[in-house]
Amino acid sequence: MESSPREVAVLFADVSGSTHLYETLGDAEALHTVGRCLEIIRGSSEEHAGRVVRTIGDGSLVVFPYAANAAYAAIDMQTRVARERTSRGAPLAIRIGMHFGPVVGVDDDVFGDAVNLASRLSDLAKGGETLVSVSTLSSLPPALRARVRNQNAYTVKGKSEDIGIVELVWQESETELTSLANRPTVTRAFLRLKHGSRLITLDASTAVLAIGRESGNDLVIADHAASRRHARIERRRDKFVLVDQSSNGTYCTIAGDDEILLRREEMVLRGRGRLSFGHPYAEDPTEVLEFSCVD
Repeated sequence: MESSPREVAVLFADVSGSTHLYETLGDAEALHTVGRCLEIIRGSSEEHAGRVVRTIGDGSLVVFPYAANAAYAAIDMQTRVARERTSRGAPLAIRIGMHFGPVVGVDDDVFGDAVNLASRLSDLAKGGETLVSVSTLSSLPPALRARVRNQNAYTVKGKSEDIGIVELVWQESETELTSLANRPTVTRAFLRLKHGSRLITLDASTAVLAIGRESGNDLVIADHAASRRHARIERRRDKFVLVDQSSNGTYCTIAGDDEILLRREEMVLRGRGRLSFGHPYAEDPTEVLEFSCVD
């Protein structure tokens, strides 16, 4: 049964590097090791009035009535997991994403934009990091707001605008806290594209430009060597990344460098250059995409 929307703190916690654990420890021991971390996540959550909604593989989704509960639980679970070791003495870590916002309950599960955003934040986090949306800060008490450091804005999948993110610091020692300098300000960048007579500018309002032969793409390529969904250009904070997803590859030439082939790979675009789809530029220069990065 579906419930009315309500505001809760949503927390995703994942065991960092679980694939490596299975490779190095073997399936049985890795499963046990991941299980230890998940039990810590559950215990810390329940001690701070949280409810584990679901656990899938190496991660758990937890909801809390207030943002402060979720933040204190995150600090507790990070601290406790950091004390754990594998049988080979390697440290363990978890990645946490947290957001306070409305969710809809369906049976015992929860859904909504807040759930999706918390999940994206946990994906962005590194082992030992707890990333929190800036909008959640207003729901935290001063003592917790004093424990965050700015991470600037990130491009989050599914969001047209960058999301402001902070890191919630859980370490207590003076040595660790000394290193918490603010990150440098990110310069807003633009990418200018020219395809035939068409001019396109990508900026902060554009997260992804899809390229291919299919009519549904943002930029349609007529060359039959190109795939229907050939490539995409993603904005990631202050950079634009070319992601090839084609059969024949994308040929990229940056001014002053040799042409390179990307096939199911990605690269950061820089300076000025051109892209050819499915074949080298010299084989057929009739249809290209020229680009220019502008700070």
